[in-house]
Amino acid sequence: MNHQVLNNTPSPLRVASQLYALTKPRVVQLIVFCAVIGMFLAEPTLPAWQPVLFGTLGIWLVASAAAAFNCLVEQKIDAVMRRTAWRPSANGELSAPVIITFSGVLCAAGMWLLYTQVNPLTMWLTFGTFVGYAVVYTIFLKPATPQNIVIGGASGAMPPVLGWAAVSGNVSVDAMLLFLIIFLWTPPHFWALALYRVEDYKKSGLPMLPVTHGSEFTRTQILLYTLLLSAVTLLPYVLGMSGLIYLASAVVLDGIFIAYAWALKREYSDLLSRKTFRYSILYLSLLFAALLVDHYLHFHFV
Repeated sequence: MNHQVLNNTPSPLRVASQLYALTKPRVVQLIVFCAVIGMFLAEPTLPAWQPVLFGTLGIWLVASAAAAFNCLVEQKIDAVMRRTAWRPSANGELSAPVIITFSGVLCAAGMWLLYTQVNPLTMWLTFGTFVGYAVVYTIFLKPATPQNIVIGGASGAMPPVLGWAAVSGNVSVDAMLLFLIIFLWTPPHFWALALYRVEDYKKSGLPMLPVTHGSEFTRTQILLYTLLLSAVTLLPYVLGMSGLIYLASAVVLDGIFIAYAWALKREYSDLLSRKTFRYSILYLSLLFAALLVDHYLHFHFV
């Protein structure tokens, strides 16, 4: 009997792997990337290493904590969706007390780092983002309204603001412009995913837009939001925050995104929806990278 119990006990490496999976590494990677871009854009020259290092680590820890808490809250929903049924929270491999403890430790460690090594403003903004995503969005908005991803997108749009605050100690208009770009990017990004996962969302009972309003309406909304997003991404150049390198990059990236949204609107296919979703991730990464390259080239040569 003891031998059987020992065989059924997961190894520490397996448990660590399960816990790491709960942090949604790919999602958090994009969050941290946007936060780091905010840090470097906050100063005309290279920022000090301490707020960059500890700010990045603190934001990563709190974002990971929020992702783990989200997995716990949505474990029953995740269990009926093919995309998420593998998660250790959904298949019962990790218990609720373990996940709560893990999330709590990550959140506390991240906030301590931000408060002591960066600044209190960044800590409070990051904690507010945690509450906005893990509690307000996950528990209240997501199961209540098809506009969940629009309203809840405010939390997802905070990373560059957090990074900006970590380096500068304040939140400027430029930081809020970065926030607005991600805020408007979130609906077409997520609805493209929801379109080809609509059957999963129907089973889950969540009122996602393709479930409540249908595919055609959702595709129209994706196109409209993409057009609005494209207009807003030109504002950094218009307002003098960036130069021609960013402008040229934004125009090209926006054109491709609009082409995807227009094709999706005209004739739907799961393959095209999946491609649109994947491009949206690349789009945001390249757009923010272009901002960073332009920032330093503009500073050195203009």
